[in-house]
Amino acid sequence: MKNLFVGNMSFQTTEGDLRALFEPFGQVARVHIAMDRETGRSRGFAFVEMPNDAEAAAAMQGLDGKDLGGRNLKVNEARPKEASSGPRGPRSGGPGGDRGGSGSGRGGERGGGGGRGRFSNEDYRESPRQPREPRW
Repeated sequence: MKNLFVGNMSFQTTEGDLRALFEPFGQVARVHIAMDRETGRSRGFAFVEMPNDAEAAAAMQGLDGKDLGGRNLKVNEARPKEASSGPRGPRSGGPGGDRGGSGSGRGGERGGGGGRGRFSNEDYRESPRQPREPRW
């Protein structure tokens, strides 16, 4: 079973489009398009699982650089996700290191959580938690 990464996709590409693209090379077990949690639209990449390694290698060779929806696809073998990839995890400089000022955790001081202009949980990651009220 090979898991293939398909990158540089058009945001309008559907799972059906990818399945139709890969099926001439062999059996396709699963197609998964990564979706953005906030907007609900495609993030521009997907994963395609093919049970036969030889068919997957042929698909990689045949489809890498192929034009789909005006974009040249990047197709290669998927690698496991690294532990520290992406915006999660500790910020450089320790708690409050990225922010100028008091370290209050306000979104405006860091550009609204990655420059998106909105608040997110990351804006409050280093803020001290408030004590809970007792349940009596």
